Amino acid sequence: MENTEDGKEMNIYANRDEINRLDVCRATEDTRKNQTFQHTGSETVRNRSHRSVVVCLVVLCVLLLTAVIVLCVLIYTNNQQFHINQKNITEERDQLLTNNILLEEENDQLITKYINITEEKDQLQNKYIKLTEERDQKDFKYINMIKEKEGLLSNNDNLNKQKEQLTQQINKLKSILSETDGWIYYQSSFYLISSEKKTWSESRRNCRERGADLTIINNKEEQDFVKKHSCSEKIWIGLTDSEVEGRWKWVDGNTPTSSFWGSAEPNGQGRENCVLTDSSVWADFPCNEAFKWICEKKITNVK
Repeated sequence: MENTEDGKEMNIYANRDEINRLDVCRATEDTRKNQTFQHTGSETVRNRSHRSVVVCLVVLCVLLLTAVIVLCVLIYTNNQQFHINQKNITEERDQLLTNNILLEEENDQLITKYINITEEKDQLQNKYIKLTEERDQKDFKYINMIKEKEGLLSNNDNLNKQKEQLTQQINKLKSILSETDGWIYYQSSFYLISSEKKTWSESRRNCRERGADLTIINNKEEQDFVKKHSCSEKIWIGLTDSEVEGRWKWVDGNTPTSSFWGSAEPNGQGRENCVLTDSSVWADFPCNEAFKWICEKKITNVK
């Protein structure tokens, strides 16, 4: 029994300990809960303030991000507009440069045209001046020609009168000479062929006494005339080199313009200084030999 009671007492003590332990545990748990609640309240307040700060920061970040985005959009838009404006300005500048080049070319063309027009104007002025001078010269020449014409008409009248007088005198002289001395008229001269023979100097003296001189032959027609009337005889003519050997001169001091020397003539070499005509050619002979001669008297020498 005692064991039973002891056992009961032990159980009671055990239960009491268990109860005490439970009370302690409860008290400890309550205390812990109270402490936990107090700690949780302060943490809640702190967390709320932290949340407010975070929310503010988030809001600020959002605002900043929005501002940055807006600024980026504005910068991009402005940049695009700047590039567009720059492109337009570049195109306008290029267009202006092109227009400037075209204007310079047109200006150069205008300057060239102006220079050409100026030169043409100067040329026209020069032509006008020349034409004016030519007109004045022609007018002057025309006036002079009129004066010359009047003078020529007057001279022509005088010459016609002189011609008539000379014709009358020539006809009269031809008639007189033909009837008396045997002079022959040919090309404004009278010719006389001698019938006797003399030396060259004597022949010339005879001609000069008649107001004439030994004939001068200037052309083939005159040579043929002498040949025709000399009947192919040797006759003295007025050609000699007695002053300077080899320098042949006519009696009027002139040198021959035409010559009709025969083959191998002249060949006198100082011994033959006077010339005669033999048929149709000339030959040099010694001046002291005797031959017929031919005198010539110009109309101007006829008295």
